[in-house]
Amino acid sequence: MKTSARNHFAGTVKNIVKGPVSCEVIVSIAPGLEVVAVISATSAENLGLAVGKKAQVLIKASSVVVAVG
Repeated sequence: MKTSARNHFAGTVKNIVKGPVSCEVIVSIAPGLEVVAVISATSAENLGLAVGKKAQVLIKASSVVVAVG
């Protein structure tokens, strides 16, 4: 897979919380380090997501907010 995203992590799906419209997907990318994403239920189904399945996490930098204090 080729992508222009600079924030690209490989991991394993740790948990999926399914809702009627969206799913919360937790991907473990290192021991003690997880990324949580909310995606559509349709996307989760189309990707065949399941606990234990390998997954790639791409984070678009313009969507990340950093704050202090």
